[in-house]
Amino acid sequence: MALHRVKAFFEFEAAGGIVLALAAIAAMIIANSPLSVWYEGFIHAPVAIRIGDFEIAKDAHHWINDGLMAIFFFLVGLELKREVLIGELSNVKQIILPAGAALGGMIFPAIVYLLFNLNEPEYWKGWAIPAATDIAFALGILSLLGSRVPNSLKVFLVSIAIFDDIGAILIIALFYTSELSLSSLGFAALCLPFLYFLNRRNVTNITPYLFIGVIMWIAVLKSGIHATLAGVVLALFIPMFDRTDPEHSPVEEVEHDLQNTVSFGILPLFAFANSGISLQGAGFAELFHSVPLGIAAGLFIGKQVGVMLMCWLIFKLGVSTMPRGMNYQQIYGAALLCGVGFTMSLFIGGLAFGGDTPLFDERLGIIMGSIVSGIAGYIVLKITLKEDISGTSVDLTRH
Repeated sequence: MALHRVKAFFEFEAAGGIVLALAAIAAMIIANSPLSVWYEGFIHAPVAIRIGDFEIAKDAHHWINDGLMAIFFFLVGLELKREVLIGELSNVKQIILPAGAALGGMIFPAIVYLLFNLNEPEYWKGWAIPAATDIAFALGILSLLGSRVPNSLKVFLVSIAIFDDIGAILIIALFYTSELSLSSLGFAALCLPFLYFLNRRNVTNITPYLFIGVIMWIAVLKSGIHATLAGVVLALFIPMFDRTDPEHSPVEEVEHDLQNTVSFGILPLFAFANSGISLQGAGFAELFHSVPLGIAAGLFIGKQVGVMLMCWLIFKLGVSTMPRGMNYQQIYGAALLCGVGFTMSLFIGGLAFGGDTPLFDERLGIIMGSIVSGIAGYIVLKITLKEDISGTSVDLTRH
């Protein structure tokens, strides 16, 4: 009976978000308890891989963020490829609304953040932190509302998050790249023809792709570009279909195999390693510093304003229409859920500040903004989804 309940929990749509939240809560409790020494020892434990004169030596925190998160980005890349080729993003008309909403949801949070830090140029590098959406948390909250949620709303939220991920990947590549090593970057580029060859020869065994992918990851790690981007590039070369067996999709197979590992292993471990915020000695100045406040305001205010404004503009211009079964109230609820930044926000926050700022902790703003956005989005949708929404889309697009 107990095993059945455990299995039922992991099959629950919100399970990934729940485990993620529990990992973050556990990290905060431990970081503010006598076990904080153990926690610091864990995340700063040295881990080295050495082969002859070649060595990669980092602490556990960096191995999680640079290594394990590359697998997360690999899964993101697989999901993007599937959605573009055969999913919700394969139809140009269907992608205009979520793409525009995602763009507004990235621009306006950045503006809000910069307004809070207008007179502090050294903090401007955190502008992208509130631009991200955590799809695991957002969908987890949405799933708590059960069967009342129309499928069009789920598709809308997932599509926004996908474009958000694309934006985050581009932001990391363009704005959070340290000094480049052209030799390492060139070595990484040499891996691409081999991956292309495997794809063109219809190699569906994942092993050779992973072997080349690991080499490419090491080269990207040494190049100055964040190593997780190697995961996205690798995913693009995995064949969508097996040309000898049209029913077999290597992308979907690998995606299925990785889903639970990422949702219940890698992401909770990432949350645990990055959410251990110590509040000991934290005063008013640290808690209400312009950086965490700007992040929180960007997630809660900037996200909803950006998403709603872009959707209204798209409808007004007649570029796209309201999805069937949805209304403005539900779009507003989804816009609030987009303010749950967590995973990607923590990731970008680590790249921007790296915990080296004693005056503030950007993670406080991420957690505050995400919690408020999640609660507000849940309440709005809980109230909205009680109503009969049939036929609403036609009326709303005429005004």
